[in-house]
Amino acid sequence: MSRPLILSDCDEVLLHMVVPFRAWLDELHGIHFSFTDGFERALRHKDSGDPVERSRIWGLLSAFFETEMERQTPIPGAVAAMARLSERADIVIVTNIGEEMQDARAAQIHRHGLPYPVVGNRGGKGPAVARLMRERGAPFALFIDDLASNHVSVAQHVPQCWRLHFVGEPEMAPHVETALDAHARIDAWTAAERWIAALLDEHEETLRRIDI
Repeated sequence: MSRPLILSDCDEVLLHMVVPFRAWLDELHGIHFSFTDGFERALRHKDSGDPVERSRIWGLLSAFFETEMERQTPIPGAVAAMARLSERADIVIVTNIGEEMQDARAAQIHRHGLPYPVVGNRGGKGPAVARLMRERGAPFALFIDDLASNHVSVAQHVPQCWRLHFVGEPEMAPHVETALDAHARIDAWTAAERWIAALLDEHEETLRRIDI
């Protein structure tokens, strides 16, 4: 029988992103990034205080991933928790990055001790999660992400998939509303691993009962 499947986001779940992105914006572009505003108003020119144009924001994000990924470091506890969970479930990292960056992103993630398949995606992650569950015939699946919109997408496409809202950046977490479409919100890996392990225990107990 196929193993359980854990489908995890990367940024703010496994690796820090917004803090190194903020530092890079400040150092090289004269832009201040505030976590208290909505993302499209969070970036402001330091000299004028004006919001950065929306079209430029996405260009800056692309440039960061193309040239600055070495600034990213693991969220505390993520690497060890995933290693332990991988003994009980298959892990796939689903990250919203273009196909042209997928190999570089996979190499980056693997260098940090996270040797799991990496799937590049664009937009809502529901279709990608549904496809991976079908391909692997997963009897149990868990999705982890920091963005509420991705929990909405997964809930719509595969409602049977468990969903954990996780925001591992402590500077940002207090400003992020809990995703209503997630089954739980946990922002630290010690507690998150316990919650996931309990779900896996329940799944294994269900299988034992079926076998009986």
